Amino acid sequence: MKRIGWFLVVLLAVLPGWAAKTRKMTVDQLKQLLVAAHQANTRDADVAKELEDVDLTEELTHGALEAMGPDVPGQLTTEQLFILEAKSAVLPPPASDIPTAPAPDAAAQKAMLDKALDYAAKTYAQLPAMTATKETRRFQDSAQIPPQAFGARSAGTFAPTILPIRYTTADSAQVTIRNGAEQALPEDKGQWGANGMIAMMSQPPVLSTVLNEAQQTGKISWVRWETVNGKQAAVFSYDVDKKKSTSEAVYCCFPQSTQAGDIAMRGQETAGGAGNYMNATSWKIWKAKVPYHGEIFIDPGTGVVVRLVTIAGLKGSDPVRTETQRIDYGDQTVGGKTLTVPVRTMIDTVVQPYPEDPQGRMIFRHTLFTEDYKNYSAGS
Repeated sequence: MKRIGWFLVVLLAVLPGWAAKTRKMTVDQLKQLLVAAHQANTRDADVAKELEDVDLTEELTHGALEAMGPDVPGQLTTEQLFILEAKSAVLPPPASDIPTAPAPDAAAQKAMLDKALDYAAKTYAQLPAMTATKETRRFQDSAQIPPQAFGARSAGTFAPTILPIRYTTADSAQVTIRNGAEQALPEDKGQWGANGMIAMMSQPPVLSTVLNEAQQTGKISWVRWETVNGKQAAVFSYDVDKKKSTSEAVYCCFPQSTQAGDIAMRGQETAGGAGNYMNATSWKIWKAKVPYHGEIFIDPGTGVVVRLVTIAGLKGSDPVRTETQRIDYGDQTVGGKTLTVPVRTMIDTVVQPYPEDPQGRMIFRHTLFTEDYKNYSAGS
């Protein structure tokens, strides 16, 4: 046991270096990188490898992503661009997507917010029951510890194998939406040890609930204009404290603390890599009520909300470190009527696979989800 403890202490020393290995880049710089690689006939695998370390400082919009198409050498680079799109989903866009119109005065801001609040309560919250097909794609990284590391006697003779974020799985599910709220799917029995993936079990943010709670706090402020789908949208920030929040973060599943200390070693014995928890027999769901903040994107003429960003206010001691969600809304024909409904969601999460083991605090798992809603139909 002493050897395991020593090993994990050294592991903590090397992992921060992995987290810091990023290159800050604007969208324009990313485009220039792709153009240069194209002109040099750089291989797809080499371009994708270079993009693994990129950290964008602004949103990679879908339009900008499509414009890069002629300079993309292949599927591996396309995959990394999809990852960058999801990772940057809640950042401000490049200046070219920010209209130069001056900020509205206080009266005009209030009028837009009043329209949005009225829309959320009287239109969105009154949407009829409907069903849709939700197609989910998962992108995830991982960290594996080489078996020989447990026999190492000096620091620097080993390092964890860090696998960058890659596409892992896709699935399709039929979801039900009532009064604008997506109903939670049946409990996912998957566990870290069984499938190596987290399961988000909380209900997705509900537009009418978020705006109601934001209004109650009184913390809604003007941010900027932004072009969304070719139209000018008014962007407001909001902040919902824990007392007003009804939001819950619910994740499955984490090994019990009594087991976490020796799971890494057992993973080596059975599968050759830490982070494999196949031998764990006791798991628990983590659930917490959380404050949250984010941005609301409003059509200034109608009050229709075209985008919602929510960022969970998680604590440094929580096993879930990051949860950001962006929901894009669009018009769909449902039962012969045109309704504004969720069409795409992008989610960014960072968790600690075995958080209650003090020796394993620096082991993180980064997972991105993109969800597309299609085939809307009237429900019951």
